[in-house]
Parts: sequence; C-alpha cells; structure tokens
Amino acid sequence: MTVQTAPQQTPPGGSSGRPALAHGVLPRWAPWAVLAAAAAVAAAVSVTAGLNAALFAVGTAVLTGAGLYAWSSSVEGGRRAKDRLVTVVVSSAFLVALVPLVSVLWTVLTFGLQRFDLEFFTYSMRGIVGEGGGVYHAILGTLIITGLATLMSVPVGLLAAVYLVEYGKGRLARAITFFVDVMTGIPSIVAGLFAFALFALFFGPGVRMGIVGAVALSVLMIPVVVRSTEEMLKLVPNELREASLALGVPKWRTIVKVVIPTSIAGIATGVTLAIARVIGETAPLLITVGITTGTNLNPFDGRMASLPVFAYYSYVTPGVPRDPYLDRAWAAALVLIVIVMVLNLLARLISRLFAPKTGR
Repeated sequence: MTVQTAPQQTPPGGSSGRPALAHGVLPRWAPWAVLAAAAAVAAAVSVTAGLNAALFAVGTAVLTGAGLYAWSSSVEGGRRAKDRLVTVVVSSAFLVALVPLVSVLWTVLTFGLQRFDLEFFTYSMRGIVGEGGGVYHAILGTLIITGLATLMSVPVGLLAAVYLVEYGKGRLARAITFFVDVMTGIPSIVAGLFAFALFALFFGPGVRMGIVGAVALSVLMIPVVVRSTEEMLKLVPNELREASLALGVPKWRTIVKVVIPTSIAGIATGVTLAIARVIGETAPLLITVGITTGTNLNPFDGRMASLPVFAYYSYVTPGVPRDPYLDRAWAAALVLIVIVMVLNLLARLISRLFAPKTGR
C-alpha cells in the first residue's frame, strides 16, 4: 500500500514559518566609520566644554561602543552586537595599557638622545666635572656583574628545576617549591641587604665589591630561572622519557640527552628573560657595589659602576650646571632600555632557532 503525503504549504510571502537563522552583516568599514564619527563628536564636545585629552579618549571609546552596538543590534542581531561591544572594550583596554609604555619610550628617547654620541660610550667620568664624560665604565660594570650573576644562577636554577620535575617528591619538593614562590616576590632591596650582610661577616661593614652585587642579583634570578625551567621541563612528553628508559638508558642520561635538549629553547628563553629582569635593578647595587667614576674590571676589588646606579646618582646628586648630569642620566636609562630590548629579541631568536623541528 502506498502512502501519499500532502505537499507542505508555503505561507504567503515565501516564508516557511520558521524563524530566520541568518541576519544581515555590517560592512567591513562600519567599525572605522563609527570610530571616526565618535571621535568627531568627542572632539566637538571637548572644544566646546574645554575637556582634556584623557576625557576625549574616554568619550571616543564610549561613543564608539554604544554606536557600534546599536547599529549591529539592528542589522546583525543581539549576539553579534554583544561580540562587537566586547571587542571595543578589549581593544580600548589594550590601548590604555600601551599608553604608559609609549609615554616612557617617548620621554626617554626625547631626553636620552641628546647625549647618545661616541664620547658617551667611550669615556668614563674620571676627572669630569660638568659637561662631557660617558658611561663606558658603567656599561662594563653592568656586563661583568650581570654575567657573574648569570654564572651563579643558571646552574643552581637548572638543577633545582630538574630535581623538582624528575626526582622531587614529598615534603622536600613541596618546601622547595614554596620557598621559590616566596623568593619570586621578595623586594630587590632585601636581596641587596642579604648579600651585604653575608659579605660583611668576612670583609667588614664597609665592603663594596662587584661580586657582592652579583650575589644579590643571583638571589633575584634563581627563582625566575627555576620557575621557567620547571615549566619547560613539564612540557616534555612522558613518552620520550619512557622510550629512553625502555632502551635501558639510565635516568640521569635520559635527562641529559633527551629531556633537556627537547626543552632547551624554552630554558634559554627563560634564562634570557631572567637576565633582562635583573639587569636594571638599582636598590641591590646601591647597597652592595656603590659607584665610582673610573673603570674597575675586577669584581673582587673595590667599587664598580653600573648603569642603574650611574643614572640614579646623576639624577639625585647633580652638579653645577645641572643639565649635563640630567642628560647623562636620561642617556644611561636609554642604554638600559636598549639592552633589555636586545635581550628580549635574543630570547625570541633563541626560541625560534632551538625549538624542536616537527617536519617530516
């Protein structure tokens, strides 16, 4: 027996009676058009009411969000309108976060480039009063102190991370993790006081040496190296360890030949960022190293100059005339920013070059 079904009747107007699932779409230029209109309105209000630039930016963001939400809601529906509103809020927050960074860079570049010349990088401050001189001695001191701190921090931090990931279990591992987390947040001046008190026991209360500053910086570096290395080691698949152990390879050799080479890119990046984090520290070096006007390349004998301390003293104790000292302080700050930027770029390069290749 054949059963025949009546064809579905389509209501007048071509609609099937079901709610539409698709809405219109705003053109790609719609957000920019709304932004331009909001900026124009906010500018007109600012000129009329005498508002400042900050209120102009806030008004532009608010009007952009409200206008785009209303337009999108009428054309695309409420769901898409909320998505566009959140996009405006997130983009505004990103721009607000950029304001301090751009402001700092602009200020340092404006004042620091006035002394960014050859003399500034090839002369020290020995015998200089007033104009002239440079930061040659401070750059060398910063590199020596930071290099010694790196030599002390990297082995300790790497081995501690290996212990926590590969061997650590029980109370000792939990205690190490706890103290590493605590050390990550200690003020930098506490590290300086610790290093000064330690060396004062052997050399007296007036000790000022580069190695003391290196120890203070290593106290700040070690927890950063431990945490970054620990996270990188955890990313190594357990299948690689199991495959190596199944071949009869000892655990220590598995760590040296399999685990560490696999995560070397992340470890190197973490170490580089740890160096960038401590190279600009001022408080520990004020206490432990001090300042000098000449070049001292021996970290075990006497005071050494460093860029952060040089900039600090140039600003707080300027001579007469005042302007040359302030120019040197801004230029030293610019040199520090350039060094940190180079270290961050180096970290990205190391991560890209040494990352495990996954091609066929």
